[in-house]
Amino acid sequence: MKKYECTLCGYIYDPEVGDEDNGIEAGTAFENLPEDWVCPLCGAEKSDFEPVE
Repeated sequence: MKKYECTLCGYIYDPEVGDEDNGIEAGTAFENLPEDWVCPLCGAEKSDFEPVE
C-alpha cells in the first residue's frame, strides 16, 4: 500500500500504521479513509495529500 504525504506539514500517512489516535486501524489504505479524515498534525484535508514515490 502506498504512503501519502501532507503537502502542508510533511506528515506521512502510512497505511501499515494507520492513525490509531483518530480511530483508523493499521492496514487501512489511504483511499479507504473517511472523507472527513484530516491530517493529525495540521488538520489538512485528504485533498492536501500526495502519494509518496
